[in-house]
Parts: sequence; structure tokens; C-alpha cells
Amino acid sequence: MNQCTHVRKQFSGYLDGAVTGAAMQEIASHLEVCSDCAAEFAEWRNAQSLVSSIGPAKAPPNLALRLRVALSQQSTNTAQEKLSRGRIRWQNTFRPLVLQATAGLASTIVLLGAVSLLVGMVASPEPLLARDEPLGMASSPRFLYTSLEPAGGVGDRENPVVVQAFVNGEGRVYDYRIVSGTADLKTRAQLEDYLAFSVFAPARLFGQPVRGTVVHSFSGVSVRG
Repeated sequence: MNQCTHVRKQFSGYLDGAVTGAAMQEIASHLEVCSDCAAEFAEWRNAQSLVSSIGPAKAPPNLALRLRVALSQQSTNTAQEKLSRGRIRWQNTFRPLVLQATAGLASTIVLLGAVSLLVGMVASPEPLLARDEPLGMASSPRFLYTSLEPAGGVGDRENPVVVQAFVNGEGRVYDYRIVSGTADLKTRAQLEDYLAFSVFAPARLFGQPVRGTVVHSFSGVSVRG
């Protein structure tokens, strides 16, 4: 029994050829005389054959773009970049809310003054009506800036390249699709470089950043969002 336990612990290394020559000879001799160990070793060998027949897993088609985006995010994740993103978020999110809140407060003060005046003139005051305009519930991604312009431009005036970009909640492109125009390898490489270094204001739903899509048109050196 002790001999069987010792041999079975070495089955994995024996299959991979990772044991010494003396150990291989010892295991082989034991398998010839022990039917239980021989049966278990046969199961190990069958499992190895099944795993080998599966073959390597295929990489997803957009792996290159994901790697470029991840590397660009890592390389641009500096204190200056964080400060710039914070300023952009303030300008596009909190500042409009503050302005609307200020406008709403001023409107409310004016209405309260008018109502107080009416109370002194009539017995039954007019009801106070809120005049603040509601905030938008949903918005699409919006291009902000890019730190890399495509070398030589993408597309031309006669044959622009229209791209649908998929933007995550952090304002970064995680995938894209060429809707129309040239789709050769050179154009795709230029687009991937450009999109990897582009920053967008993400789509918003009830004020919260969510995933969304945006369409870009490339015609030479000009880019239209």
C-alpha cells in the first residue's frame, strides 16, 4: 500500500517526463505488477489526451484594442490627468447643476415675493408654482479631446470613414465598428491609435455615467463627432 501511494503521487511528473530516470524505471516496473495503479494511471493518460485535443483558446477579436486602451489608461493615469478629468467633470456635470440650482433659487425668491404681495391684496393667495426646468434624464457620449492625432489623417473628403465607438462609463473607448468607408489594416491601425488616446464625456442616465455609443466621421485631418 505504501508503495502504491508513493507511485501514484508521481503520476503527474511521470506523464510530463519530470522525474529522474531511476524513478521512471521504478514506476514502470510497479505498473507492470499492480493492476490498480495501472488502471488509475490509464485514467491520468486519457485525461491528458483529452486536454491536449482541446487545443489553445482563441483570443477575442478586439483583444488588441483592449490592450491598447488598458496601456493608454495606465500611462495617462497621472496627477495632471486626474486633475484635468476632475475639471472636465466639474464643467460638464456639477457646474450646470449649480447654475440651475442658483437660477431655481432666484426664481423661488421672486415667486415668494410676488405671493407675499398678493396675500396683502386678496384674501385667497395664488398657489406657488415651481418654474425650474427638469434636468435631462439621458445623454449620449460627447468627444472631449485626444492626445494623439492620426498620422496623415484618416479617410478623405470624397471617401470619409464613419466609425461607431463604444464608450464606457469612464469616457474611454472599449470597442469600435467601421460603419462605412475604408476598412483596411492601415486605416484600422490609425483608428485604434486615435481612439485609444481619446477622452469622451460618458453617456449619462439620471445623472449617472453609463456605457453609450457615439459616431465619428473622419475625412482627412478633420474629425467630426
